[in-house]
Amino acid sequence: MSRPIRIGVQLQPQHAPRYDLIRDAVRRAEDAGVDVVFNWDHFYPLSGDPAGEHFECWTMLAAIAEQTERVQIGALVTGGGYRNPDLLADMARTVDHISGGRLILGIGAGWFQRDYDEYGYEFGTPGTRLALLKEYLVRIDARLKKLNPQPLRDIPILIGGGGEKKTLRLVAEYAQIWHTFADIDVLQRKSKILAEHCGDVGTDPATIERSVDWPGEDKADALVAAGATLFTVGSGGPDYDLSTVEAAIRWRDKQV
Repeated sequence: MSRPIRIGVQLQPQHAPRYDLIRDAVRRAEDAGVDVVFNWDHFYPLSGDPAGEHFECWTMLAAIAEQTERVQIGALVTGGGYRNPDLLADMARTVDHISGGRLILGIGAGWFQRDYDEYGYEFGTPGTRLALLKEYLVRIDARLKKLNPQPLRDIPILIGGGGEKKTLRLVAEYAQIWHTFADIDVLQRKSKILAEHCGDVGTDPATIERSVDWPGEDKADALVAAGATLFTVGSGGPDYDLSTVEAAIRWRDKQV
């Protein structure tokens, strides 16, 4: 399956003392030509001052959906254990409608313990969090089919993570996009493992888009050769510098 190369930006909702700074960054990103605007689902900054400013993910996605016209939007990624999965499916359906059918439902098992401890969720172990994610994916799929009105399209599921036995199995079963933090060799090796899982569950591995962080122009071509087509640049507050995003877009436009 031939896919276009896409550029995303993750506008990290940290260190922005006012929401209008994020709103402006979203406007600049869409005007610059990005394909996807992501945020993330945490409750505290992941870098810099741990007591710094921070905003919540899904209320922000609703605002981004209303503000934008063209870009796809989503979380990179939603913490699987942070919300009742039936409610999350309803939230996703609603944001999909607000956006006119542009939502990507990104989800992962979660890993940032402070989020769990401060907000009263059970942190557990990587194994228990992955088991919960599997349970939640089943419930999300079932709830999406029951909602009235239905989503405007089959909302694509993005699963983030690289665990070879469990996470990649969930990708094979439920996802249309797989996001991983991997270099070329690791991406190639794990893509083969994903293909094996796809064979077990009857999924064509070519239907799953490979998504990675932007590695720089000097490495991007090799990652495309390894199968990656969605590249995402991170940018945090308060300035939301998009110069790297703009460089990635120029590289994308040369690939046609």
